[in-house]
This record gives sequence, structure tokens and C-alpha cells, in this order.
Amino acid sequence: MTEQIRTRRSGGRAARMALRAAPLSEDKRPIRPGMEGGTYKPMTDAQLQRIHETALDALEQIGLADAPASGIEILKGAGAILGDDGRIRFPRALVEDMLAKAAKQVTLCGRDPVNDLDLSGSRVHYGTAGAAVHLVDVEGNDYRESTVQDLFDAAKITNTLDNIHFFQRPMVCRDISNNEEMDHNSIYAATRGTTKHIGTSFTEPGFVKGGLELLHMIAGGEDAWRARPFVSNTNCFVVPPMKFATESCEVMENCIRGGMPVLLLSAGMAGATAPPTVAGAIVQAVAECLAGVVYVNAISPGHPAVFGTWPFGLDLRTGAMSVGSGEQALLTAGCAQMHHFYGIPGGAAAGASDSKMPDMQAGWEQMCSNVMAGLSGLNMVYEAAGMHASLLGFCHESLILGDDLIGQAQRCVRGIEVTDDTLGLEEIRATCLGTDGSGIGPGHYLGTDQTLGLMESNYVYPALGDRTSPKEWAENDKPDLIAKAVARKEAILSEPSAAEFDPILDMAIRERFNIHLK
Repeated sequence: MTEQIRTRRSGGRAARMALRAAPLSEDKRPIRPGMEGGTYKPMTDAQLQRIHETALDALEQIGLADAPASGIEILKGAGAILGDDGRIRFPRALVEDMLAKAAKQVTLCGRDPVNDLDLSGSRVHYGTAGAAVHLVDVEGNDYRESTVQDLFDAAKITNTLDNIHFFQRPMVCRDISNNEEMDHNSIYAATRGTTKHIGTSFTEPGFVKGGLELLHMIAGGEDAWRARPFVSNTNCFVVPPMKFATESCEVMENCIRGGMPVLLLSAGMAGATAPPTVAGAIVQAVAECLAGVVYVNAISPGHPAVFGTWPFGLDLRTGAMSVGSGEQALLTAGCAQMHHFYGIPGGAAAGASDSKMPDMQAGWEQMCSNVMAGLSGLNMVYEAAGMHASLLGFCHESLILGDDLIGQAQRCVRGIEVTDDTLGLEEIRATCLGTDGSGIGPGHYLGTDQTLGLMESNYVYPALGDRTSPKEWAENDKPDLIAKAVARKEAILSEPSAAEFDPILDMAIRERFNIHLK
């Protein structure tokens, strides 16, 4: 009898394991890119309106300085006013007109269409971003300068992670001293590493032409590129407070004319280059990005652009950036509300940490802002994984661990479904009273059809996180989370990149550009 019970239990466990091992269709997965958020709203409708009105006042009364000559002509032609003080001011009617022209439905393409990102509504996507100058060495407990190989490795790792939906360049290739070669090698390393959507920057306006030529080669021609641009320009077009970044604006103009989507990025620091209050920092970021909306749509109405309000927190005791704070999470969530207020695609920063290593501090900081960003319905959650030391260091192992963390965050975004089936009255009845007329049920839900049916479609399981008992943990030689991440990294990097170029294309690229990646 005991043997029969053991066999039955073993068979049930084997069946459950087989069920879990079977791949789920996209519509059955418990989490997926582009799930709808928006349930968390830290500001009321009246407060959103006040943010909007104050931002319009700032644009109309204060305006922005330091526009390039080309930008002045573009903005004046659209109806902006150049003051005697050199500042460009934006009448309210102009801003409203350009908001009406701005793209509301934007899809950021991947090289593989399966990785396309639909930015409509409150659809949420998590990815990397930043310009870290160091790579975190978890085994040596140290930092070193980041290289083009590190960037390629990060892209290659990202390509394997289900919950990292896009790859914006997270670090700078410090081993390439020529800035033009660095820009072009960043594109090469990222696109050779992943077929997900990529974001990158250009140091100078003149470097855009070569970057577009490289992208045309990868896409198979300019027409193919323009039909499906799989790289967007991350553009810090403003220098807060309320100034244009002259050369970046010229870069943006060239990218728009080249058919490249743009991220309009305003990254003020609350208490330093933005007001110290959460509301004030959001006002300034919104005002600056509204100026960007006018700029973009004056060049090309309806051009795909992401409203990139990225205000950062500051530790007012020291003046140091604090991206892992509760204030940062509120800044990002509030910005997401403003994106929905305007009905245009938006992005902001969340998921970065002030901690130097992937430790407990990193965990609580990364989870706090990632969850709040997702619940607020932020379309593009930038810097969501791998970023440490207040954006100075990027960590491959943390990127891998972030995939687990963001999986749990996405389960929070999905929320609670309340239907006749999920309320479970009949399940409760059968469990308590049985179905054979005896009035006695099994008294538990283990092994029921509903439990087994929902095991994979409703529950998210960590790939590396440990849920064993202390006894099992000891029997398994007490596995360490960081060591598991290191092993996972090495396994990924030992395999060829799934995004590798055709050898003939790669040879042609290397003949045209000085590619540093071996």
C-alpha cells in the first residue's frame, strides 16, 4: 500500500514536472512584454492638470536657451518666439498643436519582428540603458573600465532573457578612444549581440551619417531600414534646467531625417539641476520634453518619439545621485502618469541601484522602482536591470538576476483577475464536500485540475532564486546566488550569439568600418 502511494505521488510529480517543462504558447504565459499597467496613480487628475499648466507656463514665460541655429529656424518656423535674451519661448497654442500631431501609436522594431514593442496605452516594457563607464567585477569585488567586448556580452546575455525586452546601450566602450569609432562600434556590438530593439547615442552630429550607413548595411538597404528601424537614438537634447544641448539637438535632427526613432531624454537631478520637490522636478522634465515634442514634430509631424522624462533623485545630505530611493520611484511613477495624460508613448528610469554590488541593498532598490514603474503603466522602463553605483557601473550578473526580479515585478503588473473561475467557489465546494456524495472532500487543492492547469499560466518562477528548505539547500551544497549568476553568464557567453551577422555581411562591415570587436 505504501509503495502504491509512493508510486502515485511520484507519477503526479513527474506529470507536474513534464507540464512545467513544456513550452507555453505566448497567450498562456503568465507574463509577457507589453502587459497593461496603470493601476497605480500617485497623483489625482486635478494634480496632473496643474503639472501640465505649470509646464506650459514655464515654456511660455521662461523658455529654453542654447538652441542651435538650425533649431532656432525650425522652432521659429513652427511658431516659437526667439527673445532678445536668446531664449526660445513656446506659446501654449503651439504646444497643444504639436501634441495633436505627435505620434500616439509607436512600435519600436526589433531586428526580429517577434521582439517588436507596442508602446500604445499603458503597455509596459523593461530594458537596459545608461552610459556606465565601469563594469562590475563580482568575483573580484571590484570595478574596471567597460569595453566593447563587455557591451557585446551584455547584448548577447539580454538576447537570452525573457523579461528584458529591449537593449539600450548600458555602458560606454572605454577602450575605444576615437569617439566616431566608439559610436559605430556600439551599434555593431549591440546589433551583433541581440535582435531586440536597441537604443544608442551619437557623440557628434557628423557621426550620424556613418551610423546610418552601418544600419543600412545590417538591414539590407535604406528602404528596409526605413520600413523597420530597429535602433533608436537616445538623445539628451536638453541640459537641465531649461537649456537645449546644442550638438545633441543637431544629432537629433539628423536622426529624424534618417528615419530613426528618438528618445527625448530630460535627466535633471532633483535639488541640483531640477527643483528639489517631486512635483517640481516632474514639471521641469515635462516642460523640457514638451519642447522636444514641438521640435520633433516641426521637423517631421508624427515621427516616432518617446517622451523621456528621466528626473533623478538626489541625496540632499551629500549631493550624490540617489537612483535607488523611494523618491526616485515616485518621480518615475508620476512621469508615467503624465505620459498617459498626454496620450503619447513615454519612458523613464527605474530599477537602478546605488549599491556597488548585487546585494540586498540592490535588491530592495531595484524591486521598489521597477514595481512602481510597472504598476504606473510606464511604456519603457529604462535601466531596469544591471545598473549599479548610481549609474556608474554595469554588471552582467546583475542583468541576469534582474531577469528574475523583473519577472516578479511583471506578475505584480498583471494584477488579479476576478472571474467566476478564479473566484473558485466550485473548487472550494469540491475540496470541502467532495464530488461523490459523501460530503467529505480531500481537504486540499494539491493536484486538482485547476491547480495543475494554472501552475504555469498564473505563477512566475525564478530561474536562479532559491525556494528550497534549509535542509534541501544544505543537501545541494548551499548554492550561492551570485555564483549561480556567474555560471549562467559563462554558459550564455560560451555559446554563439543568436544575432550573429552573415559572414559576408560581417566582412563588408569590417572593410568599411574599423571594428574593434574581435
